[in-house]
Amino acid sequence: MFGKKPACSNCGNEINAGDLIYVKMQYPRRKGMTEIIAFLKKEGIFICENCFNNREDHH
Repeated sequence: MFGKKPACSNCGNEINAGDLIYVKMQYPRRKGMTEIIAFLKKEGIFICENCFNNREDHH
């Protein structure tokens, strides 16, 4: 998983540096320091800005 570039879980578009994204994840149970990008790739589900703004359950 760490070798793959991150992509939107909805449309599959690649996530690039500087893109505005949304990440769905559970709040971490443990405290501590971590490398954030590696943590998000391992624990999160990426959603690009376009898919987030166009979701059906838009509140």
